[in-house]
Amino acid sequence: MPLSKKLAAEFIGTAWLVLGGCGSAVLAAAFPGMGIGFVGVSIAFGLTVLTMAYAIGHISGCHLNPAVSIGLWAGKRFPASELVPYIVAQVLGALVGGVVLLLIASGKPGWFDAPRMLAANGYGAHSPGGYSMVAGFVSEVVMTLMFLLIILGATDGRAPKGFAPIAIGLGLTLIHLISIPVTNTSVNPARSTAPALLAGSWALGQLWMFWVAPIIGALAAGGLYSWLGGRGAEVVGD
Repeated sequence: MPLSKKLAAEFIGTAWLVLGGCGSAVLAAAFPGMGIGFVGVSIAFGLTVLTMAYAIGHISGCHLNPAVSIGLWAGKRFPASELVPYIVAQVLGALVGGVVLLLIASGKPGWFDAPRMLAANGYGAHSPGGYSMVAGFVSEVVMTLMFLLIILGATDGRAPKGFAPIAIGLGLTLIHLISIPVTNTSVNPARSTAPALLAGSWALGQLWMFWVAPIIGALAAGGLYSWLGGRGAEVVGD
C-alpha cells in the first residue's frame, strides 16, 4: 500500500476519532434530559476505533494515535521510516476533526460552556475529578501501556483472527471508564493536541503531559510485550 494512501487513511481515521469521541463529550454528554454521561463518552471513543479498524485497518493499520505508532515501532511491528509521517497525519487529522466539532458546537448559543471546552485534557484544577498532576501522569502512562499491550496481543499472529478490532475498541472503552475522571482520558497525543490548540491558554500549558506520559507508556509496552514472547505480527488489518 503506498505511503500516501496510508497517511490519508490515518488522517481520516484520526479526524473521526476526535469528532466521534470528543464530539460525544461536547455535544451529547450533558444534553438536557438525555445526556449520555461519561459512560456514553467512553463507549463512543471505543466505537470510533472499532469502526475505523474495520474501515481502514487493511490500509494503514488504523493507528489513529502517535503513541500507538511509537509503541508498535518499539514492539518491532512498525518501520521507523514511517513513524514521523504517521504522527504528522494523525495530528493534522485530529485538528481537522476538532475544527469540524468547533463549527458544529458553535452553532448553539453559549457553546463555549460545553463540557471541558471541546473535551480538552487536564490535571489539577482542570481534571474532571480534581486529580493532581502526579495522579494524571501515572494514569496516562499506565492506561497507554495497557492499551498497547491489548493492541500488540490482539494483533499477534497467534491471536484469534478477526477479533482484534473488537478487543481494541473495548479496551479503549474500559480505559475511558477508568480515567475520564482523572484527566478526561488522553492516551493519545493527537487527540489531546487538537482540543488544546482550539481551547488555548490552560490546555496548551498542560499539553506536554499528554505527549510525554503516553509515549512513555507506549515504549514500555513495546518492550514488555517483546519480553513476554510476542513475535512480529502486522497491525490490525495489515
